[in-house]
Amino acid sequence: MAVSRGGTHRDGGPAGPVTTGGEQRARGWQESLREYATEVRGSVRGGERGPLMVIAGLIVIWIVFQGLDDKFLSPRNLSNLSVDIVGTGLVAVGIVFVLLIREIDLSVGSVSGLAGAAFAVLNVNHGVPEWLSVAVAVAAGTAVGAFHGFFHAWLGVPAFVVTLAGLLIWNGLTLYLLGASGTINIDEEGLVASLTSRHFGDDLAAYAVAALGTAGYVLAARRRHSRHRAAGMPYRSAGEIWMRTGLLAVVAFAAAHTLNRFQGLPLALLIFLVVLVVSDYVLRRTRYGRRVYALGGGVEAARRAGIGVERVRVAMFMVSGTLAAVGGLFVASGLTSASPTTARAAGSGMLLINAIAAAVIGGTSLFGGRGSPWSVLLGVVVIQSIASGMGLLGVQDAVQFMITGGVLLAAVAADALSRRAEARRGRP
Repeated sequence: MAVSRGGTHRDGGPAGPVTTGGEQRARGWQESLREYATEVRGSVRGGERGPLMVIAGLIVIWIVFQGLDDKFLSPRNLSNLSVDIVGTGLVAVGIVFVLLIREIDLSVGSVSGLAGAAFAVLNVNHGVPEWLSVAVAVAAGTAVGAFHGFFHAWLGVPAFVVTLAGLLIWNGLTLYLLGASGTINIDEEGLVASLTSRHFGDDLAAYAVAALGTAGYVLAARRRHSRHRAAGMPYRSAGEIWMRTGLLAVVAFAAAHTLNRFQGLPLALLIFLVVLVVSDYVLRRTRYGRRVYALGGGVEAARRAGIGVERVRVAMFMVSGTLAAVGGLFVASGLTSASPTTARAAGSGMLLINAIAAAVIGGTSLFGGRGSPWSVLLGVVVIQSIASGMGLLGVQDAVQFMITGGVLLAAVAADALSRRAEARRGRP
């Protein structure tokens, strides 16, 4: 019932407690915080992994390495970190598409190396224009993905076997293309090299991206809020949406400020963010994306719903192959060479391991049906932060490999425990 400023109801009845608009807003914020805290506590107790747990782990990693070396959180190192994550991150986004349908692609490292080798051979050895060499390299990755998808979806060969064979085949082809030297240097001033060396020095560029990202989140969240509310589905309160928006804005503008203190917004990071946005839109906002999640939830149920299981499977492997090729070009750009013989190069086993680790650590399930491209961002930052911190400390690669393996094992174990907890809650 409406309350007048005089403290009595408009129908003349006794006055109730007067609540001002400011008090109502404060109470709404408090309720939103309590609901969010309850949701987080329930997730942790239930064994579920969420972005907050990954962020907490990342903060611990940053604090430890900053304590050991004060250069770790310097603008230069963080800017380099933002570029270093891109090659592995792009490969990991492709892995997410395959993991969502309960499959695995072990060939992405070799496909990335093949793309880098194809580009270098065409451009450096045969003088083919860079843009055409890039197009051929990416198309080769798409064709390889279609090849894997055909054998798996239409011939019924397990994805593990198909892509393991692909790992060997494409790695051998890469070595053959590169020849006896095993390395081809690319033009340091060329198109591919500029992918990781180009920065937008104007401060406005980084701040504009931060503003656009924050505004985009608000619009998407409000639209989802209205749609779910109209359909009678659970939805986040307005207070929680604005709270999340505030946190996102703080992180985004702090990142922009840090990048501007060095050389500005890296082109590689901008491309990576665009790929994440497009991938997330396809998976979450399109009918095709819903089919992918449905297939990850169960093959027979998806088939009965009229989903073309074989076509979706082939498409997911094509996406994985394409992004592996693009990621390989970014890795070659950072090294200014095509060479699978070094531990950090495209085509190496570590690229495959780091890509899978980034996807799983970020929250994508190995059991299918759960995850998103944005999970890769957190996962790859964790992986690259460990590598960057240990590089500053001069830790040898052998120790880095062991620590990365331990982090991956912990993430997979957490995923398995989460599934077990969900199964227990689902029992009658």
